[in-house]
Amino acid sequence: MREAKAVNLRNKTNVVGWSFIAIAVIMICAFYFYPMIRALLMSFQSGTGTNLSYVGIDNYTRLFSDSTFITTLTNTFLYLIVQVPIMIVLALFISVLLNDKDLKLKGFFRTAIFLPAVTSLVAYSVIFKYLFGADGLINAMLLKLHLISVPIQWITDPFWAKITIIIAITWRWTGYNMIFYLSALQNIDNSIYEAARIDGASSFKQFTKITVPLLKPIILFTSITSTIGTLQLFDEVMNITKGGPGNATMTLSQYIYNLSFKYTPDFGYAATVSYAIVILIVIFSILQFKLAGDRND
Repeated sequence: MREAKAVNLRNKTNVVGWSFIAIAVIMICAFYFYPMIRALLMSFQSGTGTNLSYVGIDNYTRLFSDSTFITTLTNTFLYLIVQVPIMIVLALFISVLLNDKDLKLKGFFRTAIFLPAVTSLVAYSVIFKYLFGADGLINAMLLKLHLISVPIQWITDPFWAKITIIIAITWRWTGYNMIFYLSALQNIDNSIYEAARIDGASSFKQFTKITVPLLKPIILFTSITSTIGTLQLFDEVMNITKGGPGNATMTLSQYIYNLSFKYTPDFGYAATVSYAIVILIVIFSILQFKLAGDRND
């Protein structure tokens, strides 16, 4: 009798538990997994608008001959290999400085550096567009300091437009990554640094031999998330340069948008480019795990 009651109680507990998560599971399946599967199936179709027909892997082979795709892929890679390392190193450096227990106004500096991460993407992109305009504040300051003789075409020159995008995304996301490092640094036992100082280790040695190794999992995490974010970069490019001049700053995500809503709609090929991003994210994530992960895992 007692065993039967125990079984009934266990069954009721399981039912109650599943009822709590059932809605979340259903919504995740409906709004995440189903669209992902539909997009994958759509990547094997092509046509105008919703008039799609099955074309096999033609969309995927088309990628290699699509000059616009190659240009946007090159641009995205450029942002990735330049901006992400700069941002990670800068965030790590700032977090170490702000972790100094003798630093005054730490709360103010931490808030000020993190604040860009919670700023509206569209709002800050528009502000950057005006700041870096030909007659914007940046050029005015550089001219006043006699660092340049003519205004730099930050928005309309292909090279400087890329620099502007890199500056913008670095400004926004450095503080976000800094918070992760700062949180991890506060969990490192200060006695480790005290022992190193007693042994005569310099500040640089402490940073390279203690701080960086102990922050290795967080560095890996921020590197992967920053890589994913950069491969999906859209808002800054769309609002600052609109992908121009020409296609000089266009990213893969903006190309997907253009294929879907700006050019003659080709949702099948847009889905293919989307899955190209997915494949790149998987490849880079695996590489980062192999290069920076624990070799004993």
